[in-house]
Amino acid sequence: MRILAIDPGFERVGIAVIDKTIKPKHILVYSSCFKTSAKIPFHERLTLIGNEIEKLIKKYKPEALAIEKLYFTTNQKTVMGVSEARGVIIYSASRNNLQIFEYTPPQIKIAVTGYGKSTKDGVMSMVPKLIEINTKTNSDDELDAIAIGITCLACERFSNIPS
Repeated sequence: MRILAIDPGFERVGIAVIDKTIKPKHILVYSSCFKTSAKIPFHERLTLIGNEIEKLIKKYKPEALAIEKLYFTTNQKTVMGVSEARGVIIYSASRNNLQIFEYTPPQIKIAVTGYGKSTKDGVMSMVPKLIEINTKTNSDDELDAIAIGITCLACERFSNIPS
């Protein structure tokens, strides 16, 4: 089972591709932080995000998308932009027949650390203990995407590989 995990945003999109294995640790196939420039119009940024997701789906052939749900925030402008980016990402996944799984930040924290109010540092310290990472991850957005993928593999039952 291969998961495309996304930490959504419109300036930075955390991306991870994870393979579920029967080994003690799943394998990180790819991770990155895709960035768009604030200097270009917002609709073009959304197009760039959609194109990147389509490219990754074609290259890595995941069977599912795991994406973070929006959680309450005080900045409505940011929430709207991230919502629109999530829409583009989910549309791309749906268009390519991926199963779609969405998780809130507390669900991710519980799956990765066992505690729904864990700190960001707590989550980040657990990620390398739960997955085989053979490359250097360069951003919090990447690590967040990996944590989202780990959550999907921990929470969902996939019939094509033993747990």
